[in-house]
Amino acid sequence: MLDLSRLRALHAVAVHGSVGSAAAALGYTPSAVSQQIAKLERETRTPLLERRGRGVTLTDAAQHLVATAEQLLALVEEAETTLEERRGRPMGRLTVACFATAARGLLPAALAALSAEHPALDTRLLEADPHLSPGLVTRGVADLAVAHDWDIAPLPTPEGMELAPIGDDLCDICVPAGHPFARRTALVRADLVGERWICQPPGSTCHDWLVRTLRTSGHEPDLAYQVAEYASQLALVAAGLGIALVPRLGRGPLPAGVVAVPLEPVPVRRVYALWRTGAARRPAIREAVRLLRREWQERAGG
Repeated sequence: MLDLSRLRALHAVAVHGSVGSAAAALGYTPSAVSQQIAKLERETRTPLLERRGRGVTLTDAAQHLVATAEQLLALVEEAETTLEERRGRPMGRLTVACFATAARGLLPAALAALSAEHPALDTRLLEADPHLSPGLVTRGVADLAVAHDWDIAPLPTPEGMELAPIGDDLCDICVPAGHPFARRTALVRADLVGERWICQPPGSTCHDWLVRTLRTSGHEPDLAYQVAEYASQLALVAAGLGIALVPRLGRGPLPAGVVAVPLEPVPVRRVYALWRTGAARRPAIREAVRLLRREWQERAGG
């Protein structure tokens, strides 16, 4: 008899690519995941993982078991959804994948309210880039994703998923206090030609939006400093090293020496919640979306 928790561990390694990443997603230690897979190897009398340098790769037999695990996990989810729906209240586990600024500026209050109002629900949080989180939901690693897109780069909705808008995240140009822009009430895109930029690394949606937008103004942007965290970007702005486009969500108070100036038209990140269509009946999904929207409205009102 195959143990479902061990199949889940193997499936997580296949999805995340390593034992360490799988452990982080499941909320276990790497040692615990390795032990689960070792037990599965003994039970099946089949090698499942092969060492490749510092990482691991799945054997052909493991790939077969992963395909079976996906089917079993889908059946388990359907059973859990039906049970939760019949009870009419959130219960079980709800894993939310979200991008970094939402993890800082939106999810803490929403998840705290969800846990307080529904103590039978075990909430978990997994940080992921917006372009990766829909895949995590599709594969069952997360139950709900909070992702964003930009006006020139809409978020694709994979087949079998539903989404609901949460709110619009406005962005400003952050400049050093001594910069000429700091005395302006607003900027237009043509003003940005020739500036040195502090931005996220390539491959992020924010980086791609900035490059595409500035190129439409007829010039190649000078991306001098590329760092992922907005707090780090603002520290570089405060040091006078360049300017940055920073969303308001999760930004917090600006550090000394930094001024935020509106850009017209205002750049907007649209924030969404996404979930599998088959899980739409879960009260936990409906409650999470409701509380995310409530928290967004309270932030906007404040």
